[in-house]
Amino acid sequence: MRNLKLSTELTSILELQSENETIQFAAFDIEKNRLFFASSTNFIYTAQLPSIHDGGRSKTSLPVVVQPIDLDHEDFITSMDFLMEKEALVAGTSNGHLLLYNVDDNATEIVGHVEGGVKCISPSPDGDLLAVVTGFGQILVMTHDWDLLYETSIEDPAEEIDVGQLGTSISWRGDGKYFSTISKAHHSVPMNKKIKIWERDTGALHAYSEAKSFMGYILEWMPSGAKIAAVYDNKDKHNCPSIVFFERNGLERSSFSINERVDATIENIKWNCNSELLAAVVRSENHDALKIWFFNNNHWYLKQEIRYLRRDGLKFSWDPTNPFQLICWTLGGIVTTYNFVWVTAVMDNSTALVIDDSKILVTPLSISLIPPPMFLFELRFPRAIREMAFWSNSSKTLLAVSLSDNALCVVELPVVESWEDLEGKEFIVEPVSGKPLGSSVHLLWLDSHVLLNVPHFGYNQSSDLVKSSSRKDCLPCIQEIEITCLENHIPGTVTCSGWNARIFGQISLEGMVIGLARNPVLDGSAFVQFIDGKIFQYRKQAGAVVPSIGNHTDISMSFSSSCPWMSVVPVGDSDPSNPFLLFGLDNFGRLHVGGRILCNNCSSFSFYSNSPDQMITHLILTTKQDLLFVIEISDILFGQLDAKYDNFLPVIKKRRGEEESKNITLWEKGAKVIGVLHGDESAVILQTIRGNLECIYPRKLVVASIINALGQKRFKDALHMVRRHRIDFNIILDHCGWQNFLHSAAEFIRQVDNLAYVTEFVCSIKNENVMETLYKEFTSLHKEEFSLVDNNKVSSVLLAVRKALEDQIVECPARELCILTTLARNEPPALEEALKRIKVIRDMELSGSNDPRKISYPSAEESLKHLLWLSDPDAVYEAALGLYDLNLAAIVALNSQRDPKEFLPFLQELEQLPTLLMKYNIDLKLKRYENALRHIISAGDAYSEDCMNLLKNNPQLFPLGLQLTTDTVRRRLVTEAWADHLSDIKCYEDAATTYLSCSNLEKALKAFRASGNWAGVLTVAGLIKLGKEEVIQLAHELCEELQALGKPGEAAKIAVEYCGDVNSGISLLISARDWEEALRIAYLYRRDDLVSEIKDASLECASVLIGEFEENLEKVGKYLARYLAVRQRRLLLAAKLKADEQSVNDLDDDTASEASSNLSGMSAYTLGTRKGSAASVASSTTSKARGIRRQRNRGKIRAGSPDEEMALVEHLKGMSLAVGSRKELKSLLVSLVMLNKEDIARKLQRVGENFQLCQMAAVSLAADATSSEIIDEHAFSQELYMKKVRKELLHSEAFSWQVKMFLSL
Repeated sequence: MRNLKLSTELTSILELQSENETIQFAAFDIEKNRLFFASSTNFIYTAQLPSIHDGGRSKTSLPVVVQPIDLDHEDFITSMDFLMEKEALVAGTSNGHLLLYNVDDNATEIVGHVEGGVKCISPSPDGDLLAVVTGFGQILVMTHDWDLLYETSIEDPAEEIDVGQLGTSISWRGDGKYFSTISKAHHSVPMNKKIKIWERDTGALHAYSEAKSFMGYILEWMPSGAKIAAVYDNKDKHNCPSIVFFERNGLERSSFSINERVDATIENIKWNCNSELLAAVVRSENHDALKIWFFNNNHWYLKQEIRYLRRDGLKFSWDPTNPFQLICWTLGGIVTTYNFVWVTAVMDNSTALVIDDSKILVTPLSISLIPPPMFLFELRFPRAIREMAFWSNSSKTLLAVSLSDNALCVVELPVVESWEDLEGKEFIVEPVSGKPLGSSVHLLWLDSHVLLNVPHFGYNQSSDLVKSSSRKDCLPCIQEIEITCLENHIPGTVTCSGWNARIFGQISLEGMVIGLARNPVLDGSAFVQFIDGKIFQYRKQAGAVVPSIGNHTDISMSFSSSCPWMSVVPVGDSDPSNPFLLFGLDNFGRLHVGGRILCNNCSSFSFYSNSPDQMITHLILTTKQDLLFVIEISDILFGQLDAKYDNFLPVIKKRRGEEESKNITLWEKGAKVIGVLHGDESAVILQTIRGNLECIYPRKLVVASIINALGQKRFKDALHMVRRHRIDFNIILDHCGWQNFLHSAAEFIRQVDNLAYVTEFVCSIKNENVMETLYKEFTSLHKEEFSLVDNNKVSSVLLAVRKALEDQIVECPARELCILTTLARNEPPALEEALKRIKVIRDMELSGSNDPRKISYPSAEESLKHLLWLSDPDAVYEAALGLYDLNLAAIVALNSQRDPKEFLPFLQELEQLPTLLMKYNIDLKLKRYENALRHIISAGDAYSEDCMNLLKNNPQLFPLGLQLTTDTVRRRLVTEAWADHLSDIKCYEDAATTYLSCSNLEKALKAFRASGNWAGVLTVAGLIKLGKEEVIQLAHELCEELQALGKPGEAAKIAVEYCGDVNSGISLLISARDWEEALRIAYLYRRDDLVSEIKDASLECASVLIGEFEENLEKVGKYLARYLAVRQRRLLLAAKLKADEQSVNDLDDDTASEASSNLSGMSAYTLGTRKGSAASVASSTTSKARGIRRQRNRGKIRAGSPDEEMALVEHLKGMSLAVGSRKELKSLLVSLVMLNKEDIARKLQRVGENFQLCQMAAVSLAADATSSEIIDEHAFSQELYMKKVRKELLHSEAFSWQVKMFLSL
């Protein structure tokens, strides 16, 4: 599906020394890019190979160095080649001299002489050997030092050799191991010859072919070594010549006809350097034609034909290194360099137009993916095709073709939808009428009536219709050709004749044109690319005879190098300043766009559109690493390529489990994209090197097409794409939020109108936003934000679909099954509602009525089987039981393949029970305890024991039981049972209150006592009316229990208020450090002895606290200093590891993971780490034991451990004053003041304040140091942070324990 296009042509003139002198031989110097010519008068012309970058003019004189070769009067050059090892020309003469001519020194050396003269010289591909054929039919093979390796006869030894008629040629295999010759075969028809294959090292005959009627001595071995090409002369069969291919063993492999007249001859054939193209000079009666064939899918295509006048004596050679550059020269010294490029044969509307000789093979890929060389129909032209242009819109398709004889043909095709009727037909196309228009290098439709043409260099309207060496020098030009049709086009037919063309505008250009592209957003406008990559805009001006090209170029539109492949695509309103983008691909694989390089390794590209206005939405490109990328145009416009596409390079390392969705790996090396199928098809067409077509559907294009269809409310098309490409159905719901779909459910059902598809859609709905999970990487379109999982999604959507089915679809069995599906797939499944619908159908069947609605419903059995297929049979069975319909439950059990021995006894047992008890037992089995409670209470008092057991086994039912129970006695029993349950689960406060509500005071007293609520205990004791002694005894017991529980303050209240023991009360208050309350009680009872006891205890407590504060102050300093040292060490270690990061990055994934695991366990003082293998040997038991030890030792600080840094910080935080400690400290300070110990109080407050400031400053400093990468000793000093904390927090809630009168400035 490719066509060979002539990209550039450069013609130069070689000024010969005399009028009758002709060019005979040519040779290449690959290293210096030089071309050598040997003339008939023994002159050597040395010229630099013409380059298209040297200038835009054609027919310029070729700068040459002319040097004569001194030979005898009648001696002349018979063969010539260039030896790279010698950097000199080797030539053979008719007298048998072997000459070595050094071009740079102009020195000629005779290196040998052979008898019979030199017929042919051919160096081996590696340059180590030189093969010479003499006039006596001998092959001499010698080294580059002229040492003869061997000599053998090219003819059979027994035969006489006619020296005058001897002719031969030598062709080496690409690796130089073999060479082949062609010579006459004796004892056969006089014209027959043989191909012989010789071994390089020994000169032994390896194989030979049968004697055939070969044309001349033409022989060419494919550089890859697969085939040997020769030519059959088929005049005896009255056929034209054919090119035939032989294998190394001499057997004929294949052949093809050149499709010329019988009298045509082939003068020469040559392969290009990559063995892809085969060129030949075919001589006819009036002209010579340079033909280029290409082999693909077992078919030889004629891709180009360039004609010359026969008198020019055309010769050619492929460039040794550039496979698409061909150099032709004539006898008169006209040297032309042609540069070809492959262009896709697939047009923008997915129509393949493959050139093959004088035919165009037409295949609409949107209708059928027909592999080449097959086709739908063909267009046959009078001559071989050189260039064509295609134009299409919704109503018209036009094709313009330039032929090898410079004729122009125009064809109008019908709309693609009617092409199926053209299958297998052939249409003969006639040239346009009017004056001769000349040849075309580039051809483009400006609109449906105007062609833009760039003719070959040197063409003018009075010149010959074939290339001629007599044309004069001229500048490149561009022409406007008006196309008119003299016949009316008949819809559905191909218009092949009746066209007229005339040139109505022509302007000269200052440079060589390399490509044309139509402007898709401005009618009558096109872009012209010159050889340096600059882009100019051509505009057709109304009423002007000669349009003009602007005198300046937009730098942002130009390319940095020439791009033979150029495309202009509309991008719509994404960027109002640039409604189109200009793409260009150069010969080095660089894809240019917008003045920058998009990709450096591109091998092919195409464009895709799913927009109704044909705006391009995606770029598809393949890389030289055989990766296919699908790129959104918005990413190109807004510069998001590097981050999203990894510079279009293959990702060498990927994380485990990471989905690679940025590119598609092509399954066959060298495959290229040749076209796409736009719109909902969302297909990319690839062609492999062997020629096969493959159609793929990139997930990114498919998802974009589905979203585009959904955005246009084309639900049916979107659903078909989802099913065809196996996309998750939830994309229909999630592309803009399932809440929006609820409003469109009715339209969705109406459009789809296929209940099987709706059922498939319903079964796929799930509580997941696939646009944020499965297809997150495939689209960047704006989406409303919804949570990833929404438990309301399934039920809400199915409800909307169910209502839409009832409203939009007429009653039928399929609709009912679809509704059952929505109920079964609900979350949770609405099985009871589904069974109710089935029950209605069953009742209708059992009634035996002739209800007309019966035909609108499926049978009950079918409905039930459908429900069982969608749901868990056990769940359906339980739902049937939940309806308390035992017959329905039996039917469900039978249809779900249950064993009757399992369910029939149970159902029969239920059938024997009263209705309420049956329902109660069913509810118990289904664990519907609330319903069971309602039913057992309704059954009456006879089942009160069952009711109480149900409540005790399910305590959550107690509130409902109280609501349903109206009898006072039963309510008290239920309440007491509830209280017992609360007591059993140790909710003593709630149990005590519940006991009080049912007047069970003794149990309430025990519950209050168990909860530690002494006030509640003594209150209930009053309600019970205990005696005074009993209350005092109870108070003593409570006092002891509270002391044991660590509540001396509450025990003190009981001792003073209920026991009257002031001494014990004061002791308990001192233990509780409630100093102010202790003083109040002592002064209340005027006990000076107790005041003294309190005074002594408070002074002792103050002394202890002062000592603790001073000790902790010292610890804070030590911990902080240790933390700063550890932190500094860890930062130094991290810096060292960062310096070695490059070596770590070079490891593979497993090694890097192991290394990072080991490094993460290193402390600031670790000198090394254990080897991964040793660490991996530890058993799970050892790991568990280590974890237990860590839990036990948590809170301890181990020097050098990995957790030391965080442990120090946590320890500093844990040293802060708790709220209770601050309250006790406040009480102590006030008491000391009351006892006239202000100096002690002042000292205590000062020491406590210093400790608290130091601790809070240390915590703040550690927090800042943790988030810092540099430890500055001056910035992270304790004194600086203490000042900061004193200023900010001294008057905060944390220091509310202080007495204002003791505050220091």
